[in-house]
Amino acid sequence: MEQPISRFPVPALADLPEDVRARILAVQEKSGFVPNVFLTLAHRPDEFRAFFAYHDALMEKESGLSKAEREMIVVATSGANQCQYCVVAHGAILRVRARNPLIADQVAVNYRKADLTPRQRTMLDFALKVALRSAEVGEADFAALRERGFSEEDIWDIGAVAAFFAMSNRLANMTSMRPNDEFFLLGRQPRS
Repeated sequence: MEQPISRFPVPALADLPEDVRARILAVQEKSGFVPNVFLTLAHRPDEFRAFFAYHDALMEKESGLSKAEREMIVVATSGANQCQYCVVAHGAILRVRARNPLIADQVAVNYRKADLTPRQRTMLDFALKVALRSAEVGEADFAALRERGFSEEDIWDIGAVAAFFAMSNRLANMTSMRPNDEFFLLGRQPRS
């Protein structure tokens, strides 16, 4: 029995505003499928636009953090927030970007035991604190990041990615967003 991808209505592509439809079709052309987050959030086109504009500003820019490190933040915080969609979808992206079929599962379950550098562990310590206990963030947290070579801009990026995906986790859980089957195997086998 096919499960719905969201507890809310998912609009047909033909019924969407042109810019939203074009964005979804571009993602489909690049990845070979439409990630369910695009279809779920298309229920509210203005929020779709705002969500993906901020997502892209955080995740696609040049930064002192690699794209794989940004995905580590998403996977670790999403695991802590019990967000199945984000762990599965961003776990797939992490496996691809890190070129490591094992890393996403390790980070999602317990990043402290994962095959990470001390720098990455410190990054994730801070990200988890922002995602789960932001009121407790203090100068000692910033000092630990600086000791590992993170700049002030890097620290902002770590916190912003963690905060954005904490919101995203809550939306995905509230909508019962279902991960695409394609994500489960992506990045687990070398490309032929």
